Amino acid sequence: MYTLHIANKNYSSWSLRPWVLLKTLQIPFKESQHFLSGDTTYRNFKTFSPSGRVPVLYDNDTIIWDSLAIVEYLFEKHDSVWPMDRRARAWARSAAAEMHSSFEALRTQCQMNCSVEVKLNEIPENLKKDIDRIDELFESGLDQFGGPYLSGHEFTAVDAFFCPVAFRVRAYNLPLNTRSRNYLDKLLQLPAMEEWFDSAIKEPRYDVYEQATKQFGSIIKDMRI
Repeated sequence: MYTLHIANKNYSSWSLRPWVLLKTLQIPFKESQHFLSGDTTYRNFKTFSPSGRVPVLYDNDTIIWDSLAIVEYLFEKHDSVWPMDRRARAWARSAAAEMHSSFEALRTQCQMNCSVEVKLNEIPENLKKDIDRIDELFESGLDQFGGPYLSGHEFTAVDAFFCPVAFRVRAYNLPLNTRSRNYLDKLLQLPAMEEWFDSAIKEPRYDVYEQATKQFGSIIKDMRI
């Protein structure tokens, strides 16, 4: 059985991606959670992660780190990870890779914090550009492949890569169009996403991550209270 090493469910968007993929596709795995807590994190995580980061997947004596590498490794054994259709698979891989490497303003100004709602001080141009691009990506996938997921009728890795965006959009009330919001609402209603959220709101808080949330806005609702 696989072992997936993850960090805080409340804060770790990278951990969510392979976790929600494995859960939703019903691929058995053991969860091993390690809390991000400050300056010692990298040193502590090096005990099980070559990069000192999460997520990390263990398959017996094979170690795979980085969320994109994990997804590609899983696809070698589970063909439901990516769409079966070649054109849809190419689009899905491209969209997931873009999410993996881009959207810096979204990551910086809307850091994942599942358990709060935040009123942003402003939506600067670089964040608006990221929001517009997300709308464009979602429209492209839903139009080409018919929905309700980005690459067709089934949940695949590309949807898993945008699951953290669903939590961010809800937390920061980001102004995506109605079609995009409906798609993200569908992700939020997945049993795996509800399970992740239920665990996230029970976790301890860490000031360094709470302050990052408050840097660009004000917390107006805290579901942990």
